[in-house]
Amino acid sequence: MRAIFVMIKCEMGQAYRVAREMADTIPQLSEMHSISGQYDLLGKFYLETDEDIGLFVVERIQSVAGIKDTYTLQTFNAFSGGRA
Repeated sequence: MRAIFVMIKCEMGQAYRVAREMADTIPQLSEMHSISGQYDLLGKFYLETDEDIGLFVVERIQSVAGIKDTYTLQTFNAFSGGRA
Protein backbone atom coordinates (compact mmCIF):
# COMPACT_ATOMS: atom_id res chain seq x y z
CA MET A 1 0.00 0.00 0.00
CA ARG A 2 1.12 3.55 -0.65
CA ALA A 3 -0.34 6.84 0.50
CA ILE A 4 -1.22 9.81 -1.66
CA PHE A 5 -2.55 13.15 -0.51
CA VAL A 6 -5.01 15.06 -2.68
CA MET A 7 -5.88 18.71 -2.11
CA ILE A 8 -9.36 19.44 -3.43
CA LYS A 9 -10.91 22.75 -4.48
CA CYS A 10 -14.73 22.70 -4.42
CA GLU A 11 -17.51 24.78 -5.87
CA MET A 12 -18.70 27.43 -3.42
CA GLY A 13 -20.71 25.91 -0.56
CA GLN A 14 -19.99 22.30 -1.57
CA ALA A 15 -16.95 21.29 0.52
CA TYR A 16 -18.80 19.50 3.33
CA ARG A 17 -21.12 17.70 0.92
CA VAL A 18 -18.14 16.61 -1.20
CA ALA A 19 -16.25 15.41 1.89
CA ARG A 20 -19.24 13.38 3.12
CA GLU A 21 -19.84 11.83 -0.29
CA MET A 22 -16.20 10.82 -0.65
CA ALA A 23 -16.10 9.38 2.87
CA ASP A 24 -19.17 7.29 2.09
CA THR A 25 -18.18 6.06 -1.38
CA ILE A 26 -14.38 5.81 -1.73
CA PRO A 27 -12.92 2.91 0.30
CA GLN A 28 -9.33 4.04 -0.33
CA LEU A 29 -9.99 7.23 1.67
CA SER A 30 -8.24 7.10 5.04
CA GLU A 31 -8.79 10.69 6.23
CA MET A 32 -10.48 13.83 4.92
CA HIS A 33 -9.74 17.23 6.45
CA SER A 34 -11.25 20.63 5.78
CA ILE A 35 -8.39 23.11 5.33
CA SER A 36 -7.78 26.81 4.72
CA GLY A 37 -5.99 28.40 1.79
CA GLN A 38 -6.35 27.82 -1.94
CA TYR A 39 -7.93 24.39 -1.44
CA ASP A 40 -10.91 23.35 0.68
CA LEU A 41 -10.17 19.71 1.51
CA LEU A 42 -7.15 17.47 2.04
CA GLY A 43 -7.66 13.75 1.57
CA LYS A 44 -5.30 10.91 2.43
CA PHE A 45 -5.80 7.83 0.29
CA TYR A 46 -4.13 4.42 0.42
CA LEU A 47 -3.70 2.75 -2.95
CA GLU A 48 -2.42 -0.69 -3.89
CA THR A 49 1.15 -0.54 -5.22
CA ASP A 50 0.01 -1.48 -8.74
CA GLU A 51 -2.96 0.94 -8.78
CA ASP A 52 -2.61 3.80 -11.29
CA ILE A 53 -2.58 7.09 -9.35
CA GLY A 54 -3.62 9.26 -12.27
CA LEU A 55 -6.52 7.01 -13.20
CA PHE A 56 -7.67 6.84 -9.56
CA VAL A 57 -7.63 10.64 -9.21
CA VAL A 58 -9.44 11.23 -12.51
CA GLU A 59 -12.07 8.50 -12.17
CA ARG A 60 -12.71 8.37 -8.41
CA ILE A 61 -11.97 11.88 -7.14
CA GLN A 62 -12.37 14.40 -9.97
CA SER A 63 -15.65 12.78 -11.02
CA VAL A 64 -17.35 13.72 -7.73
CA ALA A 65 -19.89 16.50 -8.33
CA GLY A 66 -18.82 19.82 -6.82
CA ILE A 67 -15.06 19.41 -7.31
CA LYS A 68 -13.36 22.15 -9.35
CA ASP A 69 -9.67 21.28 -9.06
CA THR A 70 -7.25 18.83 -7.45
CA TYR A 71 -3.54 18.79 -6.58
CA THR A 72 -1.99 15.38 -5.89
CA LEU A 73 1.09 14.61 -3.79
CA GLN A 74 2.70 11.19 -3.94
CA THR A 75 4.51 10.08 -0.79
CA PHE A 76 7.68 8.04 -0.40
CA ASN A 77 8.27 7.35 3.32
CA ALA A 78 6.31 7.95 6.50
CA PHE A 79 8.08 9.04 9.69
CA SER A 80 6.72 9.28 13.22
CA GLY A 81 8.19 10.15 16.58
CA GLY A 82 8.57 7.67 19.40
CA ARG A 83 6.17 7.98 22.28
CA ALA A 84 7.22 7.29 25.84
